[in-house]
Parts: sequence; C-alpha cells; structure tokens
Amino acid sequence: MSDDRPADPADGVTEQDRPVTFRDVFAVREYRAVYLSLVVNWLGDYLARAAIIVLVYQQTESVLLSAASFAVSYLPWIVGGPLLATLADRYPYRRVLIVADLTRAVPIALIALPGMNVYAILCLLFVAMLGAPPTQAARSALLPLILERRKVVTGVALNASTSQAAQVFGYVLGATLAVAVDPRLGIALDAISFVVSAALIAIGVRPRPAAAVPSGRQHLLRETGEGFRLVFGTPLLRSIALMVFALTTFTILPEGLAAGWAALFHEDHSARGFDQGMIMAAGPVGFVIGGIAVGRLLRPSTRRKLIKPFALLAPTALALTVLASNAGTVAVFVAISGIAQGGLMPTLNGEFVLALPHGYRARAYGVMQGGVQFTQCFAVIATGALAQFTSIPLVVGLWSAGGLLLMIFLVARRPQLAAVERPDSPAVEVVPATHVTPGQVQAGTAGKLDR
Repeated sequence: MSDDRPADPADGVTEQDRPVTFRDVFAVREYRAVYLSLVVNWLGDYLARAAIIVLVYQQTESVLLSAASFAVSYLPWIVGGPLLATLADRYPYRRVLIVADLTRAVPIALIALPGMNVYAILCLLFVAMLGAPPTQAARSALLPLILERRKVVTGVALNASTSQAAQVFGYVLGATLAVAVDPRLGIALDAISFVVSAALIAIGVRPRPAAAVPSGRQHLLRETGEGFRLVFGTPLLRSIALMVFALTTFTILPEGLAAGWAALFHEDHSARGFDQGMIMAAGPVGFVIGGIAVGRLLRPSTRRKLIKPFALLAPTALALTVLASNAGTVAVFVAISGIAQGGLMPTLNGEFVLALPHGYRARAYGVMQGGVQFTQCFAVIATGALAQFTSIPLVVGLWSAGGLLLMIFLVARRPQLAAVERPDSPAVEVVPATHVTPGQVQAGTAGKLDR
C-alpha cells in the first residue's frame, strides 16, 4: 500500500514536501532491481580492488606496482570518462547496463586465473574498468525515469550512502580474503557479481528506447562537447558542478594522506595501520550517516535550505584537524565532514539530475564524474607534494581553509532553484528555472545558455 496520502491542511505541509521514506522508494519494483544491482556491483568492485592490490604485491613485492594496480581503476575516468559516458545516451540504458556488466566479467575472470602475468593483470584491469563510465552514467540517467520527482533525491541519497558502505565492507572483506585465503577468490567473486548484476537488470528493469534517436546522432566528440556546454553553460548546473568539484578537492585528503597522517601519532606499525584505517573509514561512515539521515528524515524544502550550511561545515571540520592531537580526534572531525557531505551531495545530485533534459543525462554525468576524478587526483598529488616540505596537519588545515573560502564564494553565487516539482510524474521534465532544450545545446555556445 502506498504511503502517499492527502496532506493535512492544518499542518501546512504539502504532499510533495513530505519526507520521502525508504519504503516509498523501495516500493518501486524497477528501483529495487537497480539498487540490488548497484549493491552487488559495488561490493564486487571494491572487493576485487583490494584483492588485486594484494595479488600484485604478492607476485612482485613492489609497492609501486601494487599502487599502480589501484590507480589503474581510476584511469578510464580521467583519460576518457566523459566520452565513454556519452555512449550511454546512444543506446537504451537497460542494454548498456547489461552489456557492460557481462563484458567486464570476462577480463576480471581472466585475472583470477593462476599464473597470470602482473602486466597482463594491469592491462586486463584497465580494459574491465573501461565499462565503468557508461555503466555509472546509464544508472544515473535511468533513476529519474523510474522514480517520481519527489523521490529522486532520496533514491540518490540511498545509492550514494550504499556505495560508501560498500566501499568500507568491500575493502575489508577483499583484504581479509586475499590474505587469509587467496586473492583470486575475491577477484572471481567480482566476476560473478557482474553476471548477477546483469541478471538483476534484465529481470527487473523494463526495456525503454534510447534517449538519443539514431537520426539525431553526431560525432561522439561533438556529443561529448554538448555535455560540457550544457553543464557549464547553464547557471544552476554550473553552480552545482563547481560546488561538487570544490568539495572533492579537500574531502579526498583523509584518504589520500592517511598513511602519512597515521605515522605522526605512532611509531608502532600495527598501531599505524589501525589509525590509518580509522582515518580512511571515518569519511565514508560519516557520509552514510548524513546521507541516510537527511534523505530519510528531512523534507525536500528543508534539504534545500541546508545546502549552504553543509557546504560550509564540510571544509570547516577538516580545517579543524590541524588542532587534533591524535588519530581518534582526526577521525571525529573527518566523520563530521563526511556527515556534511552525505547531507549535501545527494541533494545537489538530485537537483542536477532533475534539471537535465532527457537525452543528456548520461553525458552530463560523465562530465561531472570525470571532473570529480580529476580534482581528486590533483588534490592528492598537490597536497602530497606540499607535505614533503611541512606537516600533513598544517597542509590539510590550510588547504581546507582555502576550500572554506571557495565554498563561501560559490554558495553566495548559487542561483535559486525553482520550487515547482510535481510529485505525481516521473522526473523526466526539466526544472523550469534551468530549462535548456537539446536544440539550444546543439546550436548555442556556453554564453548563450545563461538565463
């Protein structure tokens, strides 16, 4: 039975502004299939990443090659993520998800074979990860087609929180299996997870036509460029993109600098390992708490009002780590920042998805995710280089303080979102305040898209 009941006029809350429960979202059959597919997919991915690092290190005893095996998984997004994501708009999203999962299962299964050369492992891993951009873009673009407008942000929050939880559990389980049993077991489980994920989509999601009709196709590079023009030429989309990119330049620091940070507090290697894990896990744990609490308990109007406070809290909490005297205190501040991120990111992502014209969601997602990967890589390299000349707490504190100033500037210039949302229709319409038709995107320049 649906929870959608007429609003009580006495409480002054419209039906569309009532908090959306997880029960509301899981009541949608197609969303259940997409969500279960995501859980299986992410758990397998993170489990395999941890296992492959161990496998490469066992075979070579090279820290450089084991680190390279981790970095390879991000390389496709950096070198061609937006281009690969654009492919998802050319074909039905359901087909993209199924084909990409089944295709990725093959190279991962080959990695699990005994005697595989290390350099072959790295090449196969890169080939497998080429399927990540179109898969993630198709999943993001599909969400507004299967959920009502008012449920989209809760669905995004649930997906984001689940991916963070899967990251923690996948890394722990993958490392444990790799060390205690055999790293190839974790890799084989990842290959199986792709097949299971494809089956869930095939059974639970109904076929839909491609977002872009064949007659309207252009060169892939041109279509990718249209995604960039749409994102950076529309005031609301540009504002969200810049806020997300700014956020990721400092929120990635606890993960990227955790090893060196933990070394400041203990000389004992085992204690350092625990502190490193605590610092790295604090952000994802906080994200899960913030995402679930905000997405489940707060009304849409309240979530929008909290965008600015959360945007300022995230860098402020990290800046305060400069005062921390132990890893536990660092983890607390990192967790607070994670809670702010969990409350902020799904709301921004929901606004972003709802403001996009149908047929441009996958390529716009590619622009965003490619930017996130690039800014994270830049931030870790830059702060790591700075930490060679001074202390990590000072680098993180000053970098995050700079992030706070940047976020103050961005939230002050953030355009107002139109409050017109119809709860009774799928989220396939464009928010009126940022209406950009495909024709305008193709014909106009970035400047002409401002309104």
